[in-house]
Amino acid sequence: MNKESLTNLDSIQEPILKAEPEVKAIIQRVLKLEKDKLYLKTPRNITEDIVNIIKDVIH
Repeated sequence: MNKESLTNLDSIQEPILKAEPEVKAIIQRVLKLEKDKLYLKTPRNITEDIVNIIKDVIH
């Protein structure tokens, strides 16, 4: 990976790295959820699952 690619990657990750702990928790859980459902031909209830993750972290 060249230096320019690393700079672009850093700029993409910066908002996540500087986010509040609650936001980081939501992002991590949503990414895990999406990864877990990648193998499904037609993933279902992803939106509902994301809403539940957000509600869980907020409460």
